[in-house]
Amino acid sequence: MADGVGLELRSLVKPEGELELSLVEVEVPTPGADEILVRVEATPINPSDLGLLTGPADLSTLKASGTKDRPVLTAAIPAAAMPGLAARVGQSMPVGNEGSGVVIAAGASPEAQALAGKTVAMIGGAMYAQYRCLKAADVIVLPDDATPADGASCFVNPLTALGMVETMRREGHKALVHTAAASNLGQMLVRICKADGVPLVNIVRSAEQEELLRGQGAEYVVNSTDPDFMAKLTDAVAATGATLAFDAIGGGRLGSQILSAMEAAANRTAGAYSRYGSSVYKQLYIYGSLDTRPTELARNFGFAWGVAAWLLTPFLMKIGPEAGQRLRARVAAELKTTFKSHYTAEIGLAEALDPKVLAAYSRRATGEKYLINPTKGL
Repeated sequence: MADGVGLELRSLVKPEGELELSLVEVEVPTPGADEILVRVEATPINPSDLGLLTGPADLSTLKASGTKDRPVLTAAIPAAAMPGLAARVGQSMPVGNEGSGVVIAAGASPEAQALAGKTVAMIGGAMYAQYRCLKAADVIVLPDDATPADGASCFVNPLTALGMVETMRREGHKALVHTAAASNLGQMLVRICKADGVPLVNIVRSAEQEELLRGQGAEYVVNSTDPDFMAKLTDAVAATGATLAFDAIGGGRLGSQILSAMEAAANRTAGAYSRYGSSVYKQLYIYGSLDTRPTELARNFGFAWGVAAWLLTPFLMKIGPEAGQRLRARVAAELKTTFKSHYTAEIGLAEALDPKVLAAYSRRATGEKYLINPTKGL
């Protein structure tokens, strides 16, 4: 920290329809009585972060300027996307949902002082920065043998995976279907369901991903590129009794195919034909947008079904602080086992604005996850 100033990555949408990404100098705050100041040492690039970082910008128009230490990237935003960005036009917005680091200053309260020198995980935005000030009550203290990289993805993926199982239980389902299942989150879900005895159908997009999950003990893995995908999916749904699905893809026909497989599986044991389809209720939750095309529904799965969005923060608000703390405690206890994350590369703040590096992590490829270390290169 030089002269009380640190770097922060910002995303700006200009009125003329241009995205600008840059590093800006910001004053390092002094923590209040119940606050701590954390030197951020690890923060992941999640799909939800990309939604704010680059949004709908056309990355094929990306242009680089600035210097090696203070790079600036610009890209055109399609005119049709600008109305949806009206609320953020002209605002230089910090990026990064979650991260981890070391507490380097603490306020006067006993709760804050107890965290001095500790390695903590945190959530709350503006994590693509060298320093972050936040309330002591809002962090998770990591085990003594854990590094910031171990705790960088403590919140979004682990709590989302646990939230899926919690939703299943609360809504009366007994098994799950999950798409993009070879992702870091998907691998966590495999481990959770295996430990908790929850039947899980994993949908992947390649033979390599199928092999990866089977090697981790996943029993039901189906490849959406196989010619007999629907038959295999229906068999897996019938074997598990899955009537709840979480879809990270969002666009295209996959969600509809899952509901169709659930309907076909239910009809295998139907006592009689009904023109309205089976009475078994089927729920599809869309929680991601890896495919940004419109979601297509074939409507060949009867009338007992629902499609809705699912997001972690509203879910945590719905279940309340006590249940949320129970989930966080499990994450902390199983940080280096169930909730271990794997990263493709560790990059610095300036590297995150290298056009080639940005092109790599913006692909949102399953199984590829980048980690920003804001202290790298200092």
